[in-house]
Amino acid sequence: MMLSTAGAVDAKPAGEGCSCRESGLGVNAAFVDGLIGTDGFGHCFPGATRPFGFVQPSPDTGANSWAYCSGYQYSDTRIVGFSQTHLNGTGSSDLGDVRLLPFVGELAADECLDMDKASEISIPGRYCIAMSNGWVKVDVTATKRVSCYEVTYARSPARMLVDLSWGIITKWCDPTYVLASDVRFEGNSTLVGRLTTKSWIRRSYSFALAFDHPIVARVERLRKERTPAPAYVLSFDLKPGEALKAKVALSANGVSDAKANMSAEVPDWDFASVREKAWSEWNELLSRVELPKSSAKSRKAFYTALYHLFIQPNDISDHGKPPRYSTFSLWDTYRAAHPLYTILAPERVDGFVTSMMADYRKNGFLPIWTLWGEDNQCMIGKHSIPVVVDWFLKTGGCAGTIDWNEVYDAVRRTLTEDIPGHGKADWPLLDRYGYYPFDIIKGESVSRVMEVSFDDWCAAQMANRLGKKEDAAFFLRRSANWRNVFDASIGFVRGRDSKGVWRTPYDPGAVGHNTDMANDFTEGNAWQWTWHVLHDPRGLVAAFGGKEAFVRRLDRLFVAAFDPAKNAAACDVVGLIGQYAHGNEPSHHIPYLYQYADRPDRTAEIVREVCEKFYLPTPGGLCGNDDCGQMSAWYVFACLGFYPLNPCGGDYVIGAPQEPEAVLHLAEGKVFRIVARGLSRRNKYVRSIMLNGQPLEGFILRHADIMRGGELVFEMGERAK
Repeated sequence: MMLSTAGAVDAKPAGEGCSCRESGLGVNAAFVDGLIGTDGFGHCFPGATRPFGFVQPSPDTGANSWAYCSGYQYSDTRIVGFSQTHLNGTGSSDLGDVRLLPFVGELAADECLDMDKASEISIPGRYCIAMSNGWVKVDVTATKRVSCYEVTYARSPARMLVDLSWGIITKWCDPTYVLASDVRFEGNSTLVGRLTTKSWIRRSYSFALAFDHPIVARVERLRKERTPAPAYVLSFDLKPGEALKAKVALSANGVSDAKANMSAEVPDWDFASVREKAWSEWNELLSRVELPKSSAKSRKAFYTALYHLFIQPNDISDHGKPPRYSTFSLWDTYRAAHPLYTILAPERVDGFVTSMMADYRKNGFLPIWTLWGEDNQCMIGKHSIPVVVDWFLKTGGCAGTIDWNEVYDAVRRTLTEDIPGHGKADWPLLDRYGYYPFDIIKGESVSRVMEVSFDDWCAAQMANRLGKKEDAAFFLRRSANWRNVFDASIGFVRGRDSKGVWRTPYDPGAVGHNTDMANDFTEGNAWQWTWHVLHDPRGLVAAFGGKEAFVRRLDRLFVAAFDPAKNAAACDVVGLIGQYAHGNEPSHHIPYLYQYADRPDRTAEIVREVCEKFYLPTPGGLCGNDDCGQMSAWYVFACLGFYPLNPCGGDYVIGAPQEPEAVLHLAEGKVFRIVARGLSRRNKYVRSIMLNGQPLEGFILRHADIMRGGELVFEMGERAK
């Protein structure tokens, strides 16, 4: 199969593989390789989807372990089937709805088929693969709410396993994954149903599965698992080389809604048109950033990162309804992904905020980690707060029809009230001690203080802007709580008990993971968490005794030995440079802290090293979970030359650009051009910066400067200025 510059598809016989033709500058979707991040720790899926789409039809090669959070590992050679929903780069598992496995003849007991890896292709809006020695070829595309399949059988009998008990679940999830199932056939070519499942969250979904050929025979397959969900083997009367088309529509509501989504988005069987529209939609979004002077390798890494960023949050509304976004991995994405949305996809951000407010009205608190509209409360902090406050500050409180006073009430209540069902709050305890005592709070006590201190600072900014001075003073005072767990005598954050005594014995290299461990940190150790003062980096420098002492300790971070034996508790602590762990989010801002100690050269050095080591354009090229686009967002910002160290309010810390030129096509036709003159492997240091022809004062670029358009010019050299 060949994808033309317009996205049209020419079919070839099964087993002859798939390819795409890169069309050059201006067709940025052509540089995306959806297989990047699909092996090892990346946890990305390679299947088809639309930007922010509801469905993600993709191949599954496994489940039931941490390696298969997306259902797929590139290094596998066998395929279990294709399911319709997937998570991108997460560290926990769920979804995997409506598994389809086309085959010929009899299906092996393990229900797997061999993959022809040479035929595999993953590009925006499309995935294809040949299986079982070329007997079956599967071509997949999607609209926002409908998965579309074209399956070519090289011989007969042509069959399809439809398994409704399948799910991408992990060993720590409820083994009775499907709780309820109501499935029925309608006519001889359609299967519909509604299921309730429980893994990371409990949810209900409806589906409609339709074929363009009649089902000539069906056999219900007995399952060993304790599940009410059926599985069927369907047979079709096809000639060798003939294609079977299928489409699967989903809804978070009823079967009638799923059927309406199918009728509205794919009313016929013209899948070539669906592929073309998917390609075009992706290309428009990816073309909001142009790299006119970059190599093909650089574009591949960059545009795949943008692609991963725009996969989520997912709009789970039905066709014709207002958007209802979910898949908010906020502990990860508040840091860089959400600030990047405000630059490159601002038209979506009102919808993000209104969706979070819908979650607030449902639960009584702003979301922590939502999937399909349900909050799993995974991770720590209340990081919808920096997201909504950032948008409030950037828009001046004039965004759409948002009631910002109601939003503030949600912010205040989320940070002050212990609401039933709202985990990891314990506000009276925090207010009593100014920290979480480790003899009362088991696990994560220090990390929780560090994260909530930032949320409090964000709340203070919003309260102040709205004229709520008393609230602003309260939250600003509480935002300094990080100082209560900073032990200046050793230069590390450290747990304290309810009597104020520091944790002893104490090992700053000991890794903590979650509340199941008697350790003070979340997915990291004191080496990584000591720097987590996003809102007061100057205060952190002063706490170390000044810039020179700060730099000495920060330099040690990047050379200190990491003991793998202490990493067993947290598999996310990867992508290491010394004790710096780029594969996990609490480290992401750290290279930019050097700017606050007058060492921009060190920022340039670390950013270059991270980009070269941990963002390779290969299936195993990501050093850690992409985490719903956060890892990718870091890379995009690094390439552009600035980063939201404090991701609330619109200040970006200057770093060092990794691309010779980038052109941002912004809202209202504005253009912001970034030029790195003299950039090379040797010339990685910033010598000077001009913004719109004037020297940039300091090292902060402001959001408004970007969004009004203009030009940012870096002069690069072999040495820092």
